[in-house]
Amino acid sequence: MTEPSQPRPTAHPLPDAALDRLFRAARTHNAWHDEPVSETTLRALADLMKMGPTSANCCPARIVFVVSREAKARLEPHLSAGNRAKTMAAPVTAIVGYDMRFYEKLDRLFPHEPDAPSWFNGSQEKIRSNAYRNGALQVAYLILAARSLGLDCGPMTGFDAPGVTRDFFAGTAVEADVLVNIGRGDPAGVKPRLPRFSFEEFCAIA
Repeated sequence: MTEPSQPRPTAHPLPDAALDRLFRAARTHNAWHDEPVSETTLRALADLMKMGPTSANCCPARIVFVVSREAKARLEPHLSAGNRAKTMAAPVTAIVGYDMRFYEKLDRLFPHEPDAPSWFNGSQEKIRSNAYRNGALQVAYLILAARSLGLDCGPMTGFDAPGVTRDFFAGTAVEADVLVNIGRGDPAGVKPRLPRFSFEEFCAIA
């Protein structure tokens, strides 16, 4: 006999303070306080972001958290001039790459569809579009997870991605795509809030 399922707790919107931290008051940071981010916090961050949904649970993102001076020195030559100083000052820089062989893990990540890896056989276009679409989602989850843990973020794409791929993902099928500086941001480095569209300008209800 099957036991009756437990009713879900009533869902309520997050309080305004949480919404402010995640969205309304959150900003892209360009200056950083000299406060380290612990490995424990980085593990907690990864454990949160990995729970966000991706197509067929494909989870293509692969991350290198750049913390040490040696790793920063390897990263620095690949940064654009405008991103160099702030990235070197950040306690952590997450290099987010997308695994172009993500589908090989679907037998583990999507086990109720044993043929899932074969969906991508011979289709580089399908592999790349799924890796980048779902990897971009995971970058967003990373930012929200960091903010939920009280950290600030500064995402950017101004860097030599092929160079970073060679230096940090050598011998793999991972391609670097986005950098996210992480730490305690200094509000003095925040620029004025840029405009956003009104609802009517980018939404419709059909």
